[in-house]
Amino acid sequence: MSRTSDRFKAYFENKKILILGFGKEGRSSYEFIRKILPEKPLAIADMKDIELKDDKVRLITGEDYLSHLSEFDLVLKSPGIPFKGVKIPEGVEITCQTDLFLRFSDFTAIGITGTKGKTTTSTLIYSMLREAGFDACLIGNIGVPVFEDIDMAQSAVAVIELSSHQLQFTRTSPHIAVLTNIYEEHLDHYDGGFAGYVSAKLNIVRHQTENDCFIYNGEQDLNEYIDMSDVKSRKIPVKSLSDEEFLNNLTKGNPHLKGRHNLHDVLFAANAVRCLGVSDEAIKRAVDNFQGIEHRMEFVGSFDGVDYYNDCIATIPKAVLSAVEALDVGSLIIGGLDRGLDYTEFAKALAESSIDNLICLPDTGYTIGRLVDSLGAKTRIIYAKDMEDAVRQAKLYTPKGKACLLSPAAASYNLYKGFEEKGRHYKKLVMEICGLGA
Repeated sequence: MSRTSDRFKAYFENKKILILGFGKEGRSSYEFIRKILPEKPLAIADMKDIELKDDKVRLITGEDYLSHLSEFDLVLKSPGIPFKGVKIPEGVEITCQTDLFLRFSDFTAIGITGTKGKTTTSTLIYSMLREAGFDACLIGNIGVPVFEDIDMAQSAVAVIELSSHQLQFTRTSPHIAVLTNIYEEHLDHYDGGFAGYVSAKLNIVRHQTENDCFIYNGEQDLNEYIDMSDVKSRKIPVKSLSDEEFLNNLTKGNPHLKGRHNLHDVLFAANAVRCLGVSDEAIKRAVDNFQGIEHRMEFVGSFDGVDYYNDCIATIPKAVLSAVEALDVGSLIIGGLDRGLDYTEFAKALAESSIDNLICLPDTGYTIGRLVDSLGAKTRIIYAKDMEDAVRQAKLYTPKGKACLLSPAAASYNLYKGFEEKGRHYKKLVMEICGLGA
């Protein structure tokens, strides 16, 4: 057993533990604890039924699964469990994998968060470190629970993509913290709405020391959210224009890094790895070899003179406008779950853009379409009944030489399990309707 595992064993040994949520991360928490404490009594709670053969585990399921928190010393919460309106009983510690990983491991940790750009920045950092010869792992919100890499070499660098949900109960900050940006998102998950969301994000820097580094968007005033004079670490603001010559040479020729927002992500990544002494040569090799990320301005194909892009990760207006800025958009497909965002300014920006066709999906797409129409925009506004209808309309109306972009400005849960399912459905339909099956 590693030194890190020994620390976890000592921490868990005499506590009454509840694993809250039994999805991918919750299951990995169970398996990790079982590995170091095979006989320890545990409890697992989830709204859904749990299939598990372990006579030392108490299962708590159903709609009142959150009503048992007071019975435990330690609640190991999965990020998918919202805590809005949940009263935390006195004397109960709420924590998560991220918090414990940062608290007890000996890794050099680079944490990346932000409303948008997390995955691109995290992947670039990991690639740059590998090009420079570092032993590194890429874990966290990118789809790999942090406990799955707990026993790798202690000399490794852990690159951890962090969502606001993973940071909400994190009381330890990474050695190198990257905050790409903050925009309105997940308003329905936090007490206090946007303020609660921002507070969770800022745990990435709140507990840093003088020996740490904080890399952030120099084009946003973070003093709105945190007193920057209280930040103890070395502060490195990133502004795209301040490193323009380096940036232009670095990203030239890579079609997967189009747009100012992607260039920003490259700068965040470069500044992060420079803190560990990575050379510009290794940085450039990683950028040259970057193959893009699914659902993030992902090039689907070019058919009948139209380039099709899947940007389904763009669930807020700012992300959509970044993609529109990067491409010559003939048709923009928007719309999804209504989470109460105000689309007034977004509609104004779309009305002033050069987009030829706005193809609107339920539910928010219809709202945005009506707003754009009320502004007297010249854009053709099409109300599609579903994704298949949207793709057919895009094939019919998108001018040759331009792009068709799926960039929803909304979450996907009204019709899909998530943005991944929505994006893959779009790609399948593009190939069937516009490509191979055309």
